[in-house]
Order: sequence, then C-alpha cells, then structure tokens
Amino acid sequence: MSPRVDAIRKAFPALRRQHNGHPVAYFDGPGGTQVPQIVVDRMGDYLLHHNANTHWVYPTSIETDDALLAARRAAALFLNCDPAEVAFGANMTTMTFHLARGIGRALDSGHNIVITELDHHANVAPWQAIARDRGIELRVARMIPHTGLLDIDHLASLIDGHTGLVAVGAASNALGTVNPVRTIADLAHQNGALVFVDAVHYAPHFLPDVRDLDCDFLACSAYKFYGPHVGILYGRRKTLSSVDIPKLEPAPDDVPERVETGTLNHEGIIGTHAAIDFLASIGAEAGQATSRASLEASFAFLHSEATALTGRLWKGLRELDSVSVFGPSPDLQRTPTVACTVHGLTSDEVCRQLADEGIFASNGDFYAQTVVERLGVEGLVRIGCACYTTGEEVDRVVDGVRRLANGRR
Repeated sequence: MSPRVDAIRKAFPALRRQHNGHPVAYFDGPGGTQVPQIVVDRMGDYLLHHNANTHWVYPTSIETDDALLAARRAAALFLNCDPAEVAFGANMTTMTFHLARGIGRALDSGHNIVITELDHHANVAPWQAIARDRGIELRVARMIPHTGLLDIDHLASLIDGHTGLVAVGAASNALGTVNPVRTIADLAHQNGALVFVDAVHYAPHFLPDVRDLDCDFLACSAYKFYGPHVGILYGRRKTLSSVDIPKLEPAPDDVPERVETGTLNHEGIIGTHAAIDFLASIGAEAGQATSRASLEASFAFLHSEATALTGRLWKGLRELDSVSVFGPSPDLQRTPTVACTVHGLTSDEVCRQLADEGIFASNGDFYAQTVVERLGVEGLVRIGCACYTTGEEVDRVVDGVRRLANGRR
C-alpha cells in the first residue's frame, strides 16, 4: 500500500469496521462510497452552530447563505462551470425528473428523444415519461453485449433534425464503460438537440469538465464521491434560464434557484463542499486551497491507482473457470467497476457469502435493468474500487470468488 493510500484510508472511520472477525473491504462504492471524517465534522458544525433558513437578516441565516454560496462555488470548480450554473437537489433521479418535465413542455409529437440501453434508469424513466405525456418518439441506442460498449454508429443513426434531446450516461454504473460524451454531444448539437449527461458513476473517477464535454446539462450525486446524499445539476446558463421548469410563483426565477424547489438539505450541501475539499486534498500540497489544479492532480493520482487495481481485479477474475466477467477490458478507458457472475450461484448468493468474509459488494441490476436483460443474466455481482481500496483487498475479493466458484466456503 502506498503512503498516500494509507493516509487516505485514515480519513475514513468506516474502514475500522470488522465483520465475522474480518476487516471490512468496501467494494460497494458504485452504490455509495464511505464518508471521510471531514464531511461529518462540517455537517455537524453547521447543524450545531449555524442552522437556519436562508435569505433573512439575522446572523445564522446570513451564515447559511454564505456557506451555501461557498458550496456552490466549490461544485462549480468541480464541474468547471459558473456557480450560477450549479443547482442542488435531493438526488440525481429527482432532479432529472424535475428538469425533464420542464424540457418536455417545449417538445411535441414532431420531436424525438434518444436514450441508450447502457444507462441507469434514472436517465431513462424521466425521458420515457415525457415522451409518453407529450407524444414524443423515443429512440434507444444499442449496447454491444460482448464488449459492454455503446454502439455509437447506431446512436448516430438515431439523431436527426427532429431530435429534441440526447440523454447519455458518461459511465455505466453496472459495467464501468466510459462513453465518448463529447463525440455524442457534437452529433446532437449538429442537429440542434440538447444533451443531458448522467455523470453519477463518472464523477468519482474522472474529474467532470462540462466545458470540454460541451453538454447542456449534467447531473451527479455527492454520495458517490465521498459526500452525503445530495444531487448536483449543471445547466448551461442560457439554457437553464429558458427551460419552463415548474416552480412556486413567489420563488426566485433566476438561475440556479429557479431549479431548486423548496428548502434544500443545507447540511448535505455543506457536506458536499467538504467532500470536494477532501478530493482536492489528495493531490494538493500541504495547506493548498481547493482549486481546479488541485482537483486535477488528485484525479490524476486516483486514476493511476484505479487503473492498477482494475487490471489486478480483471485478471484475477478472468482466470477463474466458473466466472464470467462483463464490460470493457482494462486496456480501454473505464471506471474501476467490474461486473461478473459465478456459474451456478445467483448474484445474491455470491454477495451474501462474500459478506460473511467481510467483503461488501453489491448484487442485482443496480437500476441498469436493460444492461442485465441484454446480457441475459439473472443479475450481476458488482465489484467497485474506490479511493480507499488496496491491492490486498482486491486479492481478498478474488480469493473469495475463487472459493465460491470451486464450491468451497
């Protein structure tokens, strides 16, 4: 274990947990990562000493306004956008349904929407709903089952001058596939379509850059990158200002508040700021403030570590005769999330038995239901590496799967 990974691990109290006499190895990060102490401390400090509602003139309300603005600026650094282009909400799914309703008001039966088979259904169901409500044609781009990649040629064939929106995931939460979002955005914009990007699984592993991706909207969730359960939505300022989003009449109509319905999760937003600061600290010099440069350095280090772990995990699982491994190979750009099945066992049985050994991995379809259907399996065992994962833990999970594949506990 490198000294830097050892220092990262010390920030996470959850890593001290034992189960059945085994230290817990958390491979469930794609469903939600563990949280460093700094996030909990900042949230607690806010609740205990600054808790108030917003936009009033007394001290704790002013302190809350200041803290939320600071968090918005931190999220803007994280996404490489203007703070006025960052909205907060309950989670990506809720925010996407809300946004989709507003976008749908500008579309009619002469339009189509393009989605993909590779996506989490949070980036499918909202567009299905407005297509149904507005009589819009829904077009679905194919996934290539044996590679886990999106069929870009098929997707391109679906986009035309009547396409109102293309919704695509930056990375598959089930298989770890990373999609060529900029290429897709260029195709969409050439035909006058908007682009919505689900970056929930992408953001923990690749520093988002909405300018480089050239998307109109991008959503992610802080609890996937070491923060609390808060959703983040980027919207290109001009576009976000014009979408007919449902809102209360007295509520602000300026961006980004026009997107944020009701009272927000203030402590969660402040915890999100802390999570971004934590990520920036991984690559920063001692005492260096959070900046785009410190975030880039952190993600460069994390990507290097993740690449090594993914190769080790992929190789170990692929060597097992009774195990099938799905998704892109490690030589392609991908996240450190590997999906597999063990012949003769359900994904539930595999993960339950791994849990007995202190290995926490997730099972099922992970709301990427279409992916599982296209692969023709009952469910997947999903093994996801995070910033605190070690090579020794990867060896533990491979050994655990090997024993199950050989019929031993």
